[in-house]
Amino acid sequence: MQIGCPKEIKPQEFRVGMTPAAAQEAVAAGHTVIVERGAGLGAGFTDEDYRAAGAGIVDTPEDIFASAEMVVKVKEPQPAERRLLREGQLLFTYLHLAPDAAQTRDLLDSGCTAIAYETVTDRNGGLPLLAPMSEVAGRLAPQVGAWTLQKANGGLGVLLGGVPGVRPANVVIVGGGVVGTAAARVAVGMGANVTVLDRSIPRMSYLDDVFMGRLTTQFSTAAALAALPPPAVRVIGAARTPGAAAPKLVSRAQLSTMQAGAVLVDVAIDQGGCFETSRATTHADPIYEVDGVMHYCVANMPGAVARTSTQALGNATLPFLMALANKGWRKACADDPHLLNGLNVHAGQVTYAAVGTALGLPSIAASEALKS
Repeated sequence: MQIGCPKEIKPQEFRVGMTPAAAQEAVAAGHTVIVERGAGLGAGFTDEDYRAAGAGIVDTPEDIFASAEMVVKVKEPQPAERRLLREGQLLFTYLHLAPDAAQTRDLLDSGCTAIAYETVTDRNGGLPLLAPMSEVAGRLAPQVGAWTLQKANGGLGVLLGGVPGVRPANVVIVGGGVVGTAAARVAVGMGANVTVLDRSIPRMSYLDDVFMGRLTTQFSTAAALAALPPPAVRVIGAARTPGAAAPKLVSRAQLSTMQAGAVLVDVAIDQGGCFETSRATTHADPIYEVDGVMHYCVANMPGAVARTSTQALGNATLPFLMALANKGWRKACADDPHLLNGLNVHAGQVTYAAVGTALGLPSIAASEALKS
């Protein structure tokens, strides 16, 4: 199979879809790999690194999309890239289609087959291709939230961990999954007063055991969130539903319970966000204010630490990438129901029910797409 890796063009996206190590694995298995010139530089990989791995270097994204049977990326294809997709081509990347009608429409019109990292599952019910980036984003959330809290950035001017004689900041994390746990680990380590809200009793028991009483767990309800001691200086939104739009957990009305200069960090913004007032921002212009509350809603947070993120993502995607290349997507998905769960679009049809529901589009079962 000819595998192509274009340079990411989403603003301030420095990750790359294939590491030189992944390219080497694919070439050793008999495949051809082409990489757009400069695609890896943001993550610290040079064109020479890819050449040494056996990959070819091409000059333009058009060169990639015109010849590659499988296109491997990080972020969802941007409008200019979607125009280059063609019928029968395989796209393997994050898609986050539920809040993105325009992208979904373009993928359907292209006739391509699109497998989304974020809906591939594992035998334990986890999301193995989302998990590493969730881990990165979760660990970043307290860091960027602490930066936003600085007075020069519009925040309250509070040091997250406080100092002797001055109380630390209150940090509320909505969702105790991979993102929430990673965020809690860093926030606790920074000395904050941390509360995690979740609806899973076993998960809260796990967090209580792991953190040995250094954070508070609370069953998640609207009333519980409203009853938290004001001010909740920082709320980290870490709740999401696989493949679907993120649930709206904090309303605009609830912002009035927060002190001016408090901070919301929405890690679920790539799925539409879990705060009513969230809208996607970029690393170049990451924060905005609503009713006195600062919002940090960067849609590709892990791109800020591109080398770490690229290596972590590459480790997770490589087995699936090799299965798709070695077997073709139909056989690979037929052999692995967890990979089949990643199929979101095929030949002009939505093949992931949550996407169809979110966008009001008809969908077919992914298993049906294997037959077409």
